[in-house]
Amino acid sequence: MTEKVFYINDSGASIHCNLYCTDIKNLERVVLYGHGFGGHKDNKAAERFAKKATAKHKNMGVVTFNLPCHGDDVRKTLILSDCGEYISLVLKYIRSKFNVSEIYGYATSFGGYLLLKYIADNGNPFKKLALRCPAIDMHSVILNSIMTDSDKKALAHNKPVSVGFDKKIKINKTFIDDLKASDIRKYDYSDYCDDILIIHGTKDEVVPFESSKEFAENNFIDFIAADNADHRFVDPLLMDNAIKDIIVFFG
Repeated sequence: MTEKVFYINDSGASIHCNLYCTDIKNLERVVLYGHGFGGHKDNKAAERFAKKATAKHKNMGVVTFNLPCHGDDVRKTLILSDCGEYISLVLKYIRSKFNVSEIYGYATSFGGYLLLKYIADNGNPFKKLALRCPAIDMHSVILNSIMTDSDKKALAHNKPVSVGFDKKIKINKTFIDDLKASDIRKYDYSDYCDDILIIHGTKDEVVPFESSKEFAENNFIDFIAADNADHRFVDPLLMDNAIKDIIVFFG
């Protein structure tokens, strides 16, 4: 597997991306990977998936990218609409530059929320979509699992705060309000149910397991409960089992 760094400069955005593949000249399928809140394009979970996916399917590539304000992205304050714009621009680039017939999606946590929101706003661009521990109710997740009480008090006074895990991301009250208004649970995804798979750890300490389970049931989406897995699937065996399930689902 080789790794190629590339940049998308379009519509005022400069998006930093990676392509993992065996042979760029023979690409027929690309998986767009969406990282979680505070993550970045170089995360180990994406690389692990890419190694296994490209070993299994020589014609498959995996594209990762930095969301706005994440990794080495230059934007300073996270805006929800910017996230959708980045996804649109990366999809546009994949179609035009790689000329592949099929695009798949794989995302985790905040990335999972964003791809589901993208589908609600624009229709489904993915042949298949796999979500690991998606933040179905991202508004509650950021309030209850990511922000501190002092962060909430600052936002209540319209002051921006920096929050997150690996990297602190600057957000403001508008971002929180936009998350609340963009509740993906109010949309019907049943038309896409055959093309979506959700895997969620039963011991997820960040995103409630039950929220994914209920969302999957309400939309007739296949759901896999990963026994004893935490939010990041730190156990390599549990991660590899999830990757295997995703690769089989992608076909």
